[in-house]
Amino acid sequence: MNRRAFLATSAALLSPLLKKNAFAQAPQLSSKRHRVAVLGHTGHGNYGHGLDAVWRLIPQTQVVALADPDPVGRAAAKAKLGGVADYADYTVLLREVQPDIVAVCPRHAHEHHGMILAAIAAGARGIYVEKPFVRTPAEADEVQRLCREKGVKLAVAHRNRYHPALPVLADLLANGAFGSPLEIRARGKEDQRGGGLDLWVLGPHVLNLGTYFAGKPRACSASIFEQGRPATDADIREGDEGLGLLLGDEIHARFEMERGLPLFFDSKKNAGARTAGFGLQLICTAGVIDLRIDTEPLIHWLAGHPFKPTTDSRQWVPLTSAGLEKPEPLKSIGDLVAKHVGPVQDLLHAMEYGGEPLCGPEAAADTVEMIHGVFTSYKRGGASVTLPLESRLHALQG
Repeated sequence: MNRRAFLATSAALLSPLLKKNAFAQAPQLSSKRHRVAVLGHTGHGNYGHGLDAVWRLIPQTQVVALADPDPVGRAAAKAKLGGVADYADYTVLLREVQPDIVAVCPRHAHEHHGMILAAIAAGARGIYVEKPFVRTPAEADEVQRLCREKGVKLAVAHRNRYHPALPVLADLLANGAFGSPLEIRARGKEDQRGGGLDLWVLGPHVLNLGTYFAGKPRACSASIFEQGRPATDADIREGDEGLGLLLGDEIHARFEMERGLPLFFDSKKNAGARTAGFGLQLICTAGVIDLRIDTEPLIHWLAGHPFKPTTDSRQWVPLTSAGLEKPEPLKSIGDLVAKHVGPVQDLLHAMEYGGEPLCGPEAAADTVEMIHGVFTSYKRGGASVTLPLESRLHALQG
């Protein structure tokens, strides 16, 4: 990538809220308490990764009701949330309670679109959604349109996008501290879900972070394999976790990005390890920047040209919100990121002061576009396809 072009555009990577340190210097939220409804589904993604519990950590929010069609799961969730009103049918809850904020919690994606639309129709002003966002570009288009028309603020729980070390890294990149960026390499967890399922379930996290640095996706080319051979339509299957049609246990994709920095995503079944993978690396001329999803510190730096063999000793050094090789000063970093406090504070900020959440419907829709770009490229024999896609339907249908 042209270094001057990257440096000229890197300032745009930082939202005004992140520039001011979203967790320390953002304008003070009002004392108004927002009524929250929690929507879960035991056995179908349950309540996500803490999307039901975060509201108890936010003084401006109070859970007033929950919905879960499973009676046992609903009773357990009710006890956890303190005896709030409970419903078997989320549409009834939304009609009767009319909450200010709706938490769409199930990890399984098949109910997200319906829950979001019902929340908007019920007059919710804010929505917080577990990833994956929705299942097709068409669903993403509809959610974006309705949020614009109704003035609803929606955020998707790509919690690493809100990490306070990210703007520090972006500033260092803008100042040339790591040399010229060359490419971004991202991988899923590559466990038994490797390939298409990994792309959908874990891929959104790394793809979303990739767009933070590289901008919007513009094109995709991909190869998909099944048990070591090129995948065929006969391998298309109904996927787990409510994702719809899936394909492949090995995927290799290249995305052309808005700012000229290519982004690669790879996933192979059972190729990963708990201590590796599931993250992305920015390959630069002066070294490698590594981001490990859901770990702390999130970011590490390895100095030295990545393609030059050397006998010199090299060591990964952490990058925190205070800078390179400095201890993390934010004692509440676990709550801010892992427990979703930062994303929810950002959502409340958008509701009170305007603007969009750091990971709003457009940013989340980009990941959906990229996933379907992979499957669309497969359908066209691995050819590069332009993003946004012309077809807004599921890429593996028909």
